[in-house]
Amino acid sequence: MSDNLLEKANEILDKAQLAAAEFHQYNQEETDRIVEAVFKAGFKNRVKLAKMAQEETGMGIWEHKVIKNVLGTQLVYESIRNEKTVGVISSDPRTGITEIAQPLGPILAVIPVTNPTSTSMFKILICLKSRNPIIISAHRGAAKSCAETVRICYEAALEAGAPEDCIQMISSGSREFTQLIMGHPKIALILATGGTGLVKAAYSSGNPAIGVGPGNVPVFIDESADIPFAVKNIISSKTFDNGTICASEQAIVVMKTIEQKVRDEFEKQHCYFLDPEEIKKVEKIAIAEESMSMSPGIVGQPVAVIAQKAGIDVPDGTKILLAKLGGIGKEFPLSIEVLAPILAFYSADDYHTAVNMCIDLNYLGGIGHSACIYANDEKRIMEYAGLLNAGRILVNTPTSQGAVGYFYNLLAPSLTLGCGTGGKNITTENITAKNLINIQRVSRRKPNELWFSHDQSAYYDESLSTDDIMKEYYKNH
Repeated sequence: MSDNLLEKANEILDKAQLAAAEFHQYNQEETDRIVEAVFKAGFKNRVKLAKMAQEETGMGIWEHKVIKNVLGTQLVYESIRNEKTVGVISSDPRTGITEIAQPLGPILAVIPVTNPTSTSMFKILICLKSRNPIIISAHRGAAKSCAETVRICYEAALEAGAPEDCIQMISSGSREFTQLIMGHPKIALILATGGTGLVKAAYSSGNPAIGVGPGNVPVFIDESADIPFAVKNIISSKTFDNGTICASEQAIVVMKTIEQKVRDEFEKQHCYFLDPEEIKKVEKIAIAEESMSMSPGIVGQPVAVIAQKAGIDVPDGTKILLAKLGGIGKEFPLSIEVLAPILAFYSADDYHTAVNMCIDLNYLGGIGHSACIYANDEKRIMEYAGLLNAGRILVNTPTSQGAVGYFYNLLAPSLTLGCGTGGKNITTENITAKNLINIQRVSRRKPNELWFSHDQSAYYDESLSTDDIMKEYYKNH
């Protein structure tokens, strides 16, 4: 490690720590004024930043990125605007416990290439709401659009009275420098959104981290489902920004009793089922054989581009490519996560086999993330939810828009979706401002409720049974 890199890292963190010390002194009103100003600035530039992101990354659809920017600004702001994040946030005279919110300190926010501007604005807003300086580390493929996002937000924050250097961005550089920042002793927390290697590096840094795992989202269409409705929703989700949200559907599972109806409906709604030879051709360009991970070249690309790369002919206007697969795992490359309008398709002899397929898909690189069921049988819905290891079970809902919250449900709007211990994450929540505060608990003595207020002699008498001791305890309480 060069001395120059260390010196540069120290300079960034020294500025962030000074900003943290000043931010700690702000009250709720001052904090909220800054957050509102940044939201308005980001929202005002939602179209400009969406176009920049699409042009720079070559991924997705700019109109859809506008909607993502709306989520990352307006919807996030509306969800946190009235939240208490400064000073006393609760006080219970019965327990004598008062809770006080405290900021964490400088936060490193790693930004993915798939959702650069929306994720940057989302993380900036929740960090400022919790009075934490933020350091943005952008994917090198989205450095320009992220830099413009940071400039817009920072200028608005300063105008509203925020501390200097409350928002910083590290220039796109080496992986060594990013890891140096991750492990810096002045970093309070890492908010890591990105690939598996990046999230693992964050958790291995020695600093607290909230990382999110990949999604390999299975969708079960039950016999009780409204099939045309289910297919319409799946298409609207998987084609949203060309499938670049990690919560987008990855595989459809049905029972053979309704397989033909589902296939017919997909074809009716302009989707295309690949034949076995076409599946092989798509596998070659969609999956990197050496790493068994999706190829960057097809991420966020439309069907026409994917088909051309694969050397196959599909009807004009085709929305999604579907591949009926005979199994799950490395032998079937399209069974892994693919952030593009490509779906695996499975049929099962019975309900239990179908659910087991969903479980297997969930464990193939998507454990803890999200899963979906289309059904009008409440028993089936709850049974499915109980069997899948997923932080979000979406019911009759497009998974891309449903998992990020607010569009179709009341989940917290978020672009950082926790995957729990299954995904080696610390939480299954949709991350928001409340996850970025420390809570002090002021606990007042309550003499009449203390454990020491009753006769403890029974605890020393080995001849007494547990029931006898507990009867005596409850008699005095």
